[in-house]
Amino acid sequence: MKQHIPNLITLLNVLCGSIAAVFAVQNQMELTTLFVFIGILCDFLDGFAARMLNAYSELGTQLDSLADMITSGLVPGIVMFQLLTMATKDGWNLDMFGMHSEVGILPLFGFLITMASAYRLANFNVDENQVYSFSGLPTPANALLILSLPLILLFQNNEHFSSIILNQWFLIAVTVVSAFLLNSKIRLFSLKMKSTSFKENGYKYVFLILSLVLLIVLKFAAIPLVILCYILFSIIWKKQIETQK
Repeated sequence: MKQHIPNLITLLNVLCGSIAAVFAVQNQMELTTLFVFIGILCDFLDGFAARMLNAYSELGTQLDSLADMITSGLVPGIVMFQLLTMATKDGWNLDMFGMHSEVGILPLFGFLITMASAYRLANFNVDENQVYSFSGLPTPANALLILSLPLILLFQNNEHFSSIILNQWFLIAVTVVSAFLLNSKIRLFSLKMKSTSFKENGYKYVFLILSLVLLIVLKFAAIPLVILCYILFSIIWKKQIETQK
């Protein structure tokens, strides 16, 4: 029975991602984010359960990536589609969030994120070196980056934020950068720890504390900065490893 527990948690991720996709189509970004967050939490818990129960399986590995494809691949693509739809509409009123029905060609560009996520997840499944580090930005981190944009509009909106986020060229640039980071060769550390030793994991603890402070101070606007810090910390971490060799 214990062999099935991690897979059941992964299936909860599938469910959460499916629900999030429905809410994203309806432009209900608060609920979209809530279910994506729960899905990402399940993504963490299924791996944790597999390690605790020693219940690893090839099926679980493949199922995990399929779940991530929905929660952290499809949903961010839909969210970017919605943002680009908003950005290409003249006189869009945020009070009408979700009332729009016409579809243009440019918003479809947002699904480049979904395609890049699919490629990354497939590549991850055949790469045996991505256990305690990643090559490229993990899809859950990328999903949070994309979802931070509508959350900033909804909860921290001002003229400055709105003019930037609802600029179609800014959104296209974010989409391209997102697709690049997902499949880049940049080595990023994993938050998995072999031990709780500060000596071995000091940079991870510092990163987590800094991220917490940024989130408390800047709220949703901190998420892009946290992702940037993650990349910078990883570059420093990699250089330290190379220096020690």
